[in-house]
Amino acid sequence: MKKESSLSYKFNEFILPHIVLFGYTLIALFPIVLILMNSFKTRKAIFKAPLMPPTLTTFSLEGYQTVFERSNFQWYFVNSLIITVVTIILVLFLGAMAAYALSEYKFPGNTFMALYLALGIMIPIRLGTISILRLVVAMGLIDTLTALILVYTAQGLPLTIFVLQQFMSQVPRELKEAARIDGASEYRIFGLILPLVRPAIATVAVFVMIPIWNDLWFPLILAPGEKTRTVTYGAQQFLGQFVSDWNAVLSSLTLAMIPILILYVLFSRQLIRGITAGAVK
Repeated sequence: MKKESSLSYKFNEFILPHIVLFGYTLIALFPIVLILMNSFKTRKAIFKAPLMPPTLTTFSLEGYQTVFERSNFQWYFVNSLIITVVTIILVLFLGAMAAYALSEYKFPGNTFMALYLALGIMIPIRLGTISILRLVVAMGLIDTLTALILVYTAQGLPLTIFVLQQFMSQVPRELKEAARIDGASEYRIFGLILPLVRPAIATVAVFVMIPIWNDLWFPLILAPGEKTRTVTYGAQQFLGQFVSDWNAVLSSLTLAMIPILILYVLFSRQLIRGITAGAVK
């Protein structure tokens, strides 16, 4: 009985979670693998056998050739990279400072201010598209990367402040008071706290990056020009009302997924720690 109980315990605690994780991984990666396989196939093979990997007779680089010959995809990629990187830096820097102030200093209206900043999580920024467009036009920023950076920064700040505030409030107050006694300034203390909430920062960076990189709405409205096109918007030119170049579409989508996958690989450990923090005691 003890041996059976021990085997059952090992199965439930170690083997079963890995089986479930493997199953979820297959489900999550299936669309990515499907797009990747079909991007290296001929158009006929895509529709005839979409679930089969490319073979010697169906392998083709036609889609990638079309992407680089018929569009400035390299430039689209650079635009998306600039917008995403600058936005993440601004969101993390400004959001971390606001979260530190709200978690560290208690003043009249502290709770109201936190709730006001958190409203951006519940109210989609797209509801204000017309007002944003008018504001961007009035500022002379239409068809510029700056307009997209400002909009995405405003979009990402509410979630960043909400998450980082919760993590920063869990940092022991004794640690901060000891630093103040030693003569450390508030900026120095802020710099000491940031490494302690690194999992939360990585989590926020991933959740901020994905909507920005995949967004089509604001690039289509605020920056539709050829010089300011993003990767997602650039991929839409291969989709027509009557005819679509599916080889080019799948190839462009494959290239667009590369930064997301690289970011996930680099920050996967911190991301999991940030998501599961406080779940297990």
